[in-house]
Amino acid sequence: MTALDLSSPVAVVGTGTMGQGIAQVALVAGHPVRLYDALPGRAGEAADAIGARLDRLVEKDRLTAADRDAARARLLPAGTLSELADCSLVVEAVLERLDVKQDLFRELEGIVDDDCLLATNTSSLSVTAIGGALRVPGRFVGLHFFNPAPLLPLVEVVSGFATDVTYATRAYETARAWGKTPVACADTPGFIVNRIARPFYAEAFAVYEAQGADPATIDAVLRESGGFRMGAFELTDLIGQDVNESVTRSVWESFFQDARFTPSLAQRRLVESGRLGRKTGHGWYDHRDGAERPEPDTAEKRLPPAYVVAEGDLGPAGDLLALIREAGIPVRDEDDDNGTRLVLPSGGQLALADGQTSVEFRDVVYFDLALDYRKATRIALSASQDTSPQTLAEAIGLFQALGKQVSVIGDVPGMIVARTVARIIDLAHDAVAKGVATEEDIDTAMRLGVNYPLGPFEWSRRLGRSWAYALLDDLHLRDPSGRYAPSLALYRHAHASDKREGTAS
Repeated sequence: MTALDLSSPVAVVGTGTMGQGIAQVALVAGHPVRLYDALPGRAGEAADAIGARLDRLVEKDRLTAADRDAARARLLPAGTLSELADCSLVVEAVLERLDVKQDLFRELEGIVDDDCLLATNTSSLSVTAIGGALRVPGRFVGLHFFNPAPLLPLVEVVSGFATDVTYATRAYETARAWGKTPVACADTPGFIVNRIARPFYAEAFAVYEAQGADPATIDAVLRESGGFRMGAFELTDLIGQDVNESVTRSVWESFFQDARFTPSLAQRRLVESGRLGRKTGHGWYDHRDGAERPEPDTAEKRLPPAYVVAEGDLGPAGDLLALIREAGIPVRDEDDDNGTRLVLPSGGQLALADGQTSVEFRDVVYFDLALDYRKATRIALSASQDTSPQTLAEAIGLFQALGKQVSVIGDVPGMIVARTVARIIDLAHDAVAKGVATEEDIDTAMRLGVNYPLGPFEWSRRLGRSWAYALLDDLHLRDPSGRYAPSLALYRHAHASDKREGTAS
């Protein structure tokens, strides 16, 4: 089944920010659009607001005046739901309450034709549960746009348990015809993005709760080493702490309080205090006028080591050896098949974060994962009370000689970027194994929906087949709550051969 014909009217019910954005997308694509809101006069106000945004597009030369005038002529506020009777698609963007949405679609079902595609823009409720109230649930889908809908390309097309594939395909092709990038997924808590993104927030908050580092330092490491567009603390301040915490809690409860999705107590206290982020002037950071942004913890200048000894393969950090040599620091290679570390002149060791703690070994400093060690501008190090000051100083000096700022955090297993990326990879593998979406669609969704520098599967391939599993297995031994237990899907991936599935010996 192909996309809706442009002559087919599209209705949007609910005229808040998301509703207006979705209506604008359909309108600019060329459809007649009807706007309805239960509050009298709200649909007309929304139509005026959309018209003003079209004017701004003309001013920016992103829309011609003729196309704007034609779009305005196709946009009609509706006073009653019955005025949507001839629509071929109705998208709902009302209050996130199951009973409200079910009642709305029951009423709509008595108005529109049985072939009309009905869609919800819910981000947290079950598409199956909403559609379960319908007489014809096969034509019901989720169309989850991301805010702001006119600008962000991703649309999650969610099939509920009873959704007919023909209607899911129609929704998918229609979103694509509107210039969006649709991804198909099954109805699961959080769909793709809000399910797989949970560790990005959760692990940053966990490091903070363990007093491993302050928010400014954690955010800086995620950005400048991990390659993320924003850190977890600044991003949740932008989203709204109440909104982010609500999504986390919804996913956690929907997964029957699975430890992998446990909400943060620190974030709960922030919400309870009314510090919701930018919208209230204070969240993790102070956003009031004149407030100074805290700086990340950055180590003072240290001398670089005279040389380093490379024992074995540094795995994902292998590029460091070339950088060290380019900085003029001699690298002595030792043939050690079991080694994955650098030995410093002090005799101390420098190793990539692997889920273990510095206190377990004599005189070791861990360094965090980087998206690209050559381009990274900051590296996090962790040490314990048993790490000698000389070893830590040499480790700091080494990375400073490579042009990096250095943040020394507490003895946190898995550090910041490494544990975050490992958990994202694990949830992605688990989602594919459970039929939520394909690898390609998950990578697309995470790059476009939350601006990750790489999709989870692309990251997994870069890091090596067993990297994420080994790190999480180490973490699980130290925290057997289940939070870090690798999924069966990740276990299978880590232990499979490189041959195609079904041909492995």
